[in-house]
Amino acid sequence: MSQSYDRGIVESFGRWREFSAGMWAWIFHKLTGWILVGYLFTHIAVLSTAIEPGTIAAAGDGEFYTSTLQGLEELLIVRFLEVGLLAVAVFHIMNGIRLLFVDLGIGLTSQDKSFYASLVLTGAITVASIPTFLAGVL
Repeated sequence: MSQSYDRGIVESFGRWREFSAGMWAWIFHKLTGWILVGYLFTHIAVLSTAIEPGTIAAAGDGEFYTSTLQGLEELLIVRFLEVGLLAVAVFHIMNGIRLLFVDLGIGLTSQDKSFYASLVLTGAITVASIPTFLAGVL
């Protein structure tokens, strides 16, 4: 019979230092997936409240909908959240493509490098898109 060893609460919190790039890729992929699911539900909720009360969306002229979305787009915090959403989506896509290649047997020996490349590519795409997202607000 094996005995279990209690590592203690302090050592358990310090274990993140032992994580390899693969573990961080797994954590970030799961985290970005949950963020995207949360965004999906939030997006549906916001769009459903942008429909004028008492009308059918297809029958209305859309002014209430348009004014609601324009009002949101004028907020600086919404623009920054959109940049964050882009970063989350791009990383999730890049890491998903990386995982697809790994599952196909391509790049098995360089998984760490491909994870870091996906991080760099995500950062580059996000930074390059900031002027587009913040245009007209600043």
